[in-house]
Amino acid sequence: MTQPIARRIDGIRLAQAIRAEVAQRAATLTASGHQPGLAVLLVGNVAASAVYVRNKVKACEEAGIRSILERLPEDITQADLLQRVEALNQAPDVHGILVQLPLPPHIDAHTVIESIAAAKDVDGFHVANAGALMTGRPGLRPCTPSGVMAMLEHETIPLRGAEAVVIGASNIVGKPMALLLQAAGATVTICNSKTRDLSAQTRRADVLVVAAGKPKMIHGDMVKPGAVVIDVGIHRQTDGTLCGDVDYESVSRVASAISPVPGGVGPMTIAMLLMNTIEASEQQIKHENRHA
Repeated sequence: MTQPIARRIDGIRLAQAIRAEVAQRAATLTASGHQPGLAVLLVGNVAASAVYVRNKVKACEEAGIRSILERLPEDITQADLLQRVEALNQAPDVHGILVQLPLPPHIDAHTVIESIAAAKDVDGFHVANAGALMTGRPGLRPCTPSGVMAMLEHETIPLRGAEAVVIGASNIVGKPMALLLQAAGATVTICNSKTRDLSAQTRRADVLVVAAGKPKMIHGDMVKPGAVVIDVGIHRQTDGTLCGDVDYESVSRVASAISPVPGGVGPMTIAMLLMNTIEASEQQIKHENRHA
């Protein structure tokens, strides 16, 4: 087998460094009498959601952040869920609130997300935080795009003037990813499932971020030689192994750097959730102290 030439971007190692920084900052806050707190609401019994939540709670504990996990029944009414969120909005020892998606069909996720206080919205999905990102104002940023930016910064990838292509236009990844790249000085193209001649777009990219949700859709012949490729997708194959939206084998022979799946963006998403939680905690505690 030909040896891949691309540099492998190690999300696990970088995530560990970020989590170590979060733990230091959490210890400082706790020593001052203000332990950071993250509340996670899990509605229903979706197996994948339970795994994600378990990983988030474990990461919090390891970083010295108090985690409050609330398991709520599948048939909870929207009104009761909103009431629970409002109670957490008012709780002074809760600095971050996360409602695990997806929610049951009878609950409107948008309404629930908007009910979270923007200052405690550690997922960065609230319209106030989305608007802050759009206008270049301070705010909590979505975790996955923030993780990608941290990876590019750590790898010292030049973004000013670079051609960046983002595949996927979701509110959670694609759109905020494009805005963050644009803020860093890149010229950004967003592609989606309806893009004509996708290969023509991807072959222009100095930086290619793929969040399309289709396994191995990007092949080596779709990538500009020397490009940096970030794979946000994750899929379980029939043989039980994991893969991303990028065909790692062929793309790694063309790209200069590539993030693997697993071990790339995934660990960074949780690390940035912890970073958002610590930053939200610091801001709220500072505000409390000013008005004490």
